Amino acid sequence: MQMVINSMAVHTSGNKNNPAIIFVHGFPFDSWMWHKQVQRFRKEFYCVTYDIRGLGESYVGDGQYTMEAYVSDLMSIIDHLGIEKPILCGLSMGGYLALRATEKFQERFSGLVLLDTKADADDDKGKLVRANKINQINIDGLEAFVDGFVPPLFAEEAEKDYKKLFYETIHRCKQNNPLGVKGALIAMLSRTSTVKFLKKIKIPTLVISGSQDKLTPPVKMRDISEKIPNSEFAIVPRAGHLSPLENAPFVNDVIEGFIKRRVLIK
Repeated sequence: MQMVINSMAVHTSGNKNNPAIIFVHGFPFDSWMWHKQVQRFRKEFYCVTYDIRGLGESYVGDGQYTMEAYVSDLMSIIDHLGIEKPILCGLSMGGYLALRATEKFQERFSGLVLLDTKADADDDKGKLVRANKINQINIDGLEAFVDGFVPPLFAEEAEKDYKKLFYETIHRCKQNNPLGVKGALIAMLSRTSTVKFLKKIKIPTLVISGSQDKLTPPVKMRDISEKIPNSEFAIVPRAGHLSPLENAPFVNDVIEGFIKRRVLIK
């Protein structure tokens, strides 16, 4: 089912009486990036995906976003749908959002899945990189930015091994509103660090890394996992930064096993 909640495009699938999983996408993608997870989990879970403000089909507005506003949007969806204690699953920028939401409202979630993401805030170098990306979009346009930014997120053989998925992902990114994409960059460069919070996470947590992820490589993801008490860690073979798309069967198996073993304890 598709609906609009607080100006965001929200998609639900499955029985609302089942345990809920909320999937939060990365940058500069939309909720479609989770379609393989929704297909797998909708029979046993209530799956919720949505387009983060400014991306996909959600409202763009003035393009002035913060991570705090993103968290507020997420909680408004949870409240509107009447979901109690969902499992929160976020990739990359969605992981930043998931960590901050958990930092503020940990008691409202039953589990946390972090894929190919970071807990630390951007340092000065990182802020300048994002600022330059905003400038690139202003000068060269969104398509040029996407052509340079998105392909390296995949594993090296992606274009050859799954050509249709590779190019469809790039095409979808180009359909975003440039103002919304720039707003997401502002939200990321201005976000706070959640590194100190990692040791305070009490809910069951799974950390997943693509084996060929250059942006958040396995060694950095393992470091996040080691800081979270009793968390689990998995490396996804044949995947870069977009592991849920690149090797969905492996990711789905790991997530399902984690949820049934650690979250849905009877």
